Amino acid sequence: MKSDPEGYEMELHLIYNQFKSSMELFQQQAAMSFTSVSGIAADPTVAKDLGDRALFLAHVTPFYPKHLAQFPRELAQFLRSSARTLPSGLRVHVTQALILLINRKMVDIVDILELFMELQTLGDRTLRTLAFSHIIHNIRHMNQKHKNDPKNRGLQNILFSMLQQEDETKAKRSLITLCDLHRRKVWFDDRTANAICTACFHTSPRIMIATLSFLLDYEKIEDDDNSDDSGNEDEQATQQPQIVLSKEVVYKAKHKGTSSSKKKKQAKLQRVMRSMKKQQRMSSEKNNSSYYSPLNHLKDAQGFAEKLFSRLQTTNERFEVKMMMLKVIARTVGLHRLILLNLYPYFQKYVQSHQRDVTSLLAAAVQACHDMVPPDAVEPLFKQIVNQFVHDRSRSEAISVGLNVVREICLRMPLLMTEDLLQDLVLYRKSHEKAVSSAARSLLTLFREVCPSLLVKKDRGRPADPKARPKAYGEVKVASNVPGFELLKDDNTESEADTDDGFTSSSDIDDDVGPSEVEVAGDSGSSDGDDNDNDDQDIDDQGTTSEDDSMQEKNKDSEDDDANFSSDNTDVISDDDESGKADGHDPAASSGPLSIASETFRTDSGGERGYKAGKRKFSDFNEQLNAASQSLRALKKLAGAREGSTSETNDGILSNEDFQRIKELQAKKDASIALAQHGFKIPSTDQLSAKRVDAAKLEANIRKKMTKEERLALIRAGREERGKYQARTAIKQKKTGGLSNRQKEHKKAMPLAAKRAKVSRSRQEKKRKQQRSGKQFRGRKAWK
Repeated sequence: MKSDPEGYEMELHLIYNQFKSSMELFQQQAAMSFTSVSGIAADPTVAKDLGDRALFLAHVTPFYPKHLAQFPRELAQFLRSSARTLPSGLRVHVTQALILLINRKMVDIVDILELFMELQTLGDRTLRTLAFSHIIHNIRHMNQKHKNDPKNRGLQNILFSMLQQEDETKAKRSLITLCDLHRRKVWFDDRTANAICTACFHTSPRIMIATLSFLLDYEKIEDDDNSDDSGNEDEQATQQPQIVLSKEVVYKAKHKGTSSSKKKKQAKLQRVMRSMKKQQRMSSEKNNSSYYSPLNHLKDAQGFAEKLFSRLQTTNERFEVKMMMLKVIARTVGLHRLILLNLYPYFQKYVQSHQRDVTSLLAAAVQACHDMVPPDAVEPLFKQIVNQFVHDRSRSEAISVGLNVVREICLRMPLLMTEDLLQDLVLYRKSHEKAVSSAARSLLTLFREVCPSLLVKKDRGRPADPKARPKAYGEVKVASNVPGFELLKDDNTESEADTDDGFTSSSDIDDDVGPSEVEVAGDSGSSDGDDNDNDDQDIDDQGTTSEDDSMQEKNKDSEDDDANFSSDNTDVISDDDESGKADGHDPAASSGPLSIASETFRTDSGGERGYKAGKRKFSDFNEQLNAASQSLRALKKLAGAREGSTSETNDGILSNEDFQRIKELQAKKDASIALAQHGFKIPSTDQLSAKRVDAAKLEANIRKKMTKEERLALIRAGREERGKYQARTAIKQKKTGGLSNRQKEHKKAMPLAAKRAKVSRSRQEKKRKQQRSGKQFRGRKAWK
């Protein structure tokens, strides 16, 4: 029929009429409520024939579009009217035929979705699995290449309306379908996320519990999915900025110091690298699409939290359900930084060391704290945690959990901590319990960076910023420039300072000073740059001049003394001029040529200096300027000045190279800070709000007491490799290898004399035996 559709039209009509008659018979029996244990028509052959004809017609429908135009609608109507009364096998066959028509594009999924959702509520496990898997597969295939928003919106409206119905079974199947599509990131929009979150207010407690468990377990599902995607690690590594460490630090860690000190330095570098990689991962998670929670996209997060909290206060559910509701509320408050002041007194009812699941409760309390909450609202809860967990009569496990919770709360709200309380808590670092001492040290490390002034001077160490303090409540730092622009500005200043070490270019001199002041500027700078040879020549000329002048003075004794004195004075000239420039006073700018000439002929103790400065020739200095203008460093300085002038005319607009340079400088700064802080870095407010607090981390380094079954299993595991019990003397006497001393004596080589004596004794013994044997003969000889 597929190869020649026109030649088999008669057979098609015959089979189609048989299918119609069988379907009408089933519908009439359904109307008469003629039922049995396995459904209408207990005869299996009739049901099997109807199912086979339905599948056959579904296969040939694309080849007979005119003859079988009404067949898909009749098949769907048959399932709607008689699905509950049909036998299980027939229901499955008819559903398979309808799925085949959907795959052949003969039926639209929008028209069949409500029917397939009702089929899942019939209680038939095979049919429920078949219908659910087809819905998920069809919607995924429909959005595989691009998002089909018009059709998605129609399907979502059907599922959303079913989710709001009072029927628990339909609402549950709709919720499962939405959650699965959202987890598979097929319907990954705000509408689906809000629809799932609003299911927390369903009248059925089962629907509410299922929604709460999905919201709480969603992040765990995301972590599992991210761990499976190991193939993208290389691509992510290339996109992330690399860790920049100075060569000097790496060289010192590998080549300087003793072996033990080098090991310590290398271990410190490893800690710093791990810390910076962790910070890079946390920063990349914010922009990563895989980091997602349905609570992130609530349209009215404040209303959602208040409505769910009011239901929590009036519910009569068991303690586990209340804990789930409390966790979702705290997670929403932390994500959106909401203010729900009645939440913190509610936590106080359960903050006790003997409370069941107290670590999960404390993790939720930490999650609900952020810098937008007034410290006065959280202070009673904070004090109760300290009083209930951290005291001398408390167990070490409770103390460590309390200290860890205090650290996490102070990381988000450092204004809660007082000086006296912090000093008392820090003293627990001397405890012999590892969990308690490590928790106290972590609290100490935090406040060394957040607010060192609260610590005693001996506990402050060497913080990166000794004057650091937490921001006041409501204080916000407004950025007045591009982030990292100061680093770029400082880097440009340092580069200019490096170029200033050389000789000043001729263009700079022409711009700064006039032509009459050239000789003074050249005189003050003649001791620097690349013209040391010219300076030496000037010193020699000044030396000879001063020697001729010193012959006329009576206080000088010899020519050598005069030469030494003149060279010393030359050094003084350059030093004074440089110091004057460093102080911001330019002698050339403050006085003209006439004032300089008048200073030349002074008759005080510095007269020698002025006389030599006045004797310098203008032609020599012009030669120095010409040589300097041709030098390489002067050309570099000129090019840098032109680049600076062009960058200043851009009205503060940075180029792509500038932003790349800012990233490199920021990476270097982070590396230096991490080295100074031994790898510790305080996360930002956005990172803290997005981070999920794990209750297991609050119990770090705590050795829990084993049960009797666990102890017995550990004992039996140790006995497997051990042999049967024996006494110590038996074990000592038992030889595992070698010979005893007595056995070794029998194998010793005998001396030669002993061998001969033994041989002689054996001969004598042999003779005696022979003699005894002859005398003891008792019969007559035969030959006598």
